[in-house]
Amino acid sequence: MSHNWVATVFVSLVLAVSVCSQTTTPKPAPPDKNKFALIISGPGGEPDYSKQFDQWTTQLQQILTSRYSFPAEQLAILNETGSKGAKKSTAEEVRNAFSSLQTKLQPDNVLYVFFIGHGSSDGRESKFNLVGRDMSATDYASLFAALPTKRIVIFNMSSASGEFIKSLSTKGRVVVTATRSGQEQNATRFPGFFISALSASDADADQDGHISVLEAFAYATRLTAEFYSRAGRLATEHALLEDNGDGVGHEKMEEGDGLLARATYLDSLNVEQAAANVATAKLLREKERLESDINELIGNKRNLSEAEYESRLEKLFIELAKINRTIKQAGS
Repeated sequence: MSHNWVATVFVSLVLAVSVCSQTTTPKPAPPDKNKFALIISGPGGEPDYSKQFDQWTTQLQQILTSRYSFPAEQLAILNETGSKGAKKSTAEEVRNAFSSLQTKLQPDNVLYVFFIGHGSSDGRESKFNLVGRDMSATDYASLFAALPTKRIVIFNMSSASGEFIKSLSTKGRVVVTATRSGQEQNATRFPGFFISALSASDADADQDGHISVLEAFAYATRLTAEFYSRAGRLATEHALLEDNGDGVGHEKMEEGDGLLARATYLDSLNVEQAAANVATAKLLREKERLESDINELIGNKRNLSEAEYESRLEKLFIELAKINRTIKQAGS
């Protein structure tokens, strides 16, 4: 076997990998008219926090519409400045947003509400910080109760958010908070890790092709804990999930919590589409293994005879070419 042949195969393979990488992104389902979302991003108080909240809000908006089939026209945003087509996150605009949802939602629709920002608690009442007057957990409970749908998933990812569970908990509703009490009042890292979960292949713990609310919660919780551990810092936030209506949240699936969240998917994939994602993920893992084997073989070339080296390299090239062709066909 000539060196020119090996070089030719390698160049062809690189081109195949390049084409394949452009076609392996899982295809999202069409916009799902059954899903609505509201993102409320509060004031940062400091430039760095304002910038961070804005980035998280933009990232969340993009991934919900591009990957999770939320219709752009059914995703409303309130932010600190009222920029980028959003309304300003004031108490008045929050009430306006819920009034709008009250007229648009049908009983079988699903509503996702995301809070990004700072919160506060005086031991008696917890609030989410807004531009101007803040609103309490009790205020939001009244707004949610007035909606025609009971299928609601709430992510309060602010500091001091834990106390919201008591006010917002009800049968058929999922509530996630970034903290376990109103006393955890430091700025939270959970939102960034939650957004990461929405695009991480390993967040799909059961490998069924979907990412459930429970899986996203568990992934973000784990990464948040790892952040504090690596930094050698005492964790100042402990996320909770509550979905059985008893008003008591837990840090993992236990004591009746987590069952509804496990069956609630952020995407709108049908069974066939989810299965296709699982199959593609397996192919991509095999592709990574073969590429690793090729790199290892190249690094070990000096310890092999030329004939053995080229024979093993040819075999790996052929296997990788087959995998790439299969991946390309799956994405077409």
